[in-house]
This record gives sequence, C-alpha cells and structure tokens, in this order.
Amino acid sequence: MTDLKDRGVVSTADRRRPVVRTWFAIVQTVLLIVLIVSGLGPLLWAAKASVSPSNDIVSDPMGIWFSPNDWGNLALAWNGAQIGQSLGNTVVLAVGSTLSTLVVSVAAAFLLSVLRPKWGPWLSGAILATLFLPGVVSFVPLYLTILDLPLLNVSLQDTFWAVWLPAGASAFNVVVLKRFFDSIPREFMEAATIDGAGPLRILTMVVLPLSRPILGVIVLLSIVGSWKEFLWPMLVLSNPDLQPVSVMLPRLATGNSPLAVQMAAVFLSIIIPVVLFAIFQKQFLRGVGTAGGVKG
Repeated sequence: MTDLKDRGVVSTADRRRPVVRTWFAIVQTVLLIVLIVSGLGPLLWAAKASVSPSNDIVSDPMGIWFSPNDWGNLALAWNGAQIGQSLGNTVVLAVGSTLSTLVVSVAAAFLLSVLRPKWGPWLSGAILATLFLPGVVSFVPLYLTILDLPLLNVSLQDTFWAVWLPAGASAFNVVVLKRFFDSIPREFMEAATIDGAGPLRILTMVVLPLSRPILGVIVLLSIVGSWKEFLWPMLVLSNPDLQPVSVMLPRLATGNSPLAVQMAAVFLSIIIPVVLFAIFQKQFLRGVGTAGGVKG
C-alpha cells in the first residue's frame, strides 16, 4: 500500500533532492512575506500614520515612513477627540454584552441539552429558525421595544442596557453551546444526580468546568463583535457621552479634526482587539479545536 506521506504534489523522495528543497524554501519564504505584508502591513501603516503630520499623509501616503514622528497626535485623539472616553464606553458595552450573552446562552443551552423538557424540540427549532432571518429585519420591533419596554413601561434609550440586553439573544451562541453540551457524556450528569446534585449544581460543577474552551471562544467572539458593532449603538445611544468608539470615529471623520488625529484615533481603536487576540490566541484556537465535543 502506498504510504500516505507520498500522496501529494511532491513525493517524499523528491523533497529530499537539493533543487526541490531549495525551491520549497523560496516558495515558503515568499508566501511568508506576503502573509506578513498583507496581515501586518495595514496595522503598521496605521501606527505610523497616527504619529505623522497630516500633510505627509495626504501628499505621500507611502512616504510617511521617513517623516518625523508627531506623538502629540495620540494625545489630541485621546483627549481632544474624546477617544479615551469612547474606548471606556466600548469596554463597558463589551463586558456587559459578553455577560448578557453568557447568561442567556448558557441557560438556554443547558435547558435544551441537559434538562430536555418536552417542548424543548419546539424551542430549539424556533431558535434555529431565527438564524435564517436577516438581522436588519428585527431592528424596528427591537427598537420599539427599547423605547417602551413591555411590562415595565420604561425607555432604555441612551442607556447601556439598550445594548446589553439585545446582545444576549444570540441564536448562534445557543446552538454552539447546545452542541457542545450534547457531547458531554451523560454519565457525568447522572453520577452527579445520584450524589444529590440539583440542576444548578450540575451546571456549575460539571457542565461549566468541562465547557471552558468553548466558553472562551464565545467570550472572545462576543467582545470582538461588540467592539465593532456600529448600527445598533448608533440608534439607541444618541448621547455622545455614551457612544462607543465605533460610533465616535465616523462622527470624528465628518468634523474638522486633522487627518493625523483621525488616524491616531483609528489606531487606538484597533490596537486593543488586536492585542487581545494576540494574548488569547492559544485559548481561542484550542477552544475552536475542541468545540466539536468532549472525549469521554
């Protein structure tokens, strides 16, 4: 039987030839350079543009690498353009939205996967059906609900709750968590039940500890999604003091702020999620790899 290692464009024997190894090294180096330039190039250019004069950015965008640095642009963007306050609002919205997502998604997935009520399949089908609806379709009824919250008869307009509460209604996260909970061996829950554990203790002592990888993925995706959300915060947060950086940046671009200050604001807004992903990339990739199930 042919070795699986030889099933490729170039066989193992050919790879040992000096000419083939040289061409492989050249191709790999070129691909690596292309990936670095395409991936880090825009970020590095934004970093340099954030400390470059506006005239140099307009006249010679690729020549700013040789222009002197103007570190005052960052201070002007942070204080004068109120990017610091907008970033603070973005952090608050991201944390609140992530907590709301975790509470609702974990509760719904635990109900459908572990408790399994008789009407569970109907609820699961309804949740799946919402995935086929465009998000824009729900904007009008959701906005009317925010303006006049049922039962309480209060308006959540210009409050962080207007962003936090809708973020919890994520059908995608419920489906992903339910699939992961389904892969947890039922013997674990049955053993906990025999020991006298109730549903809440099974959730906190059995299900959640085994679900840390997928929970980490959902947390990271929720933070990044909340960080770049634009349309909904713009609708429900008309007060500039409450707006996140995704809403503040377009408003800054339409104002009279210099281009260098705008680029500094853009760099400050994108560096945080990039650093966050760089720090937790191992946990994220590990969570994605184990999202399909748990080994018994």
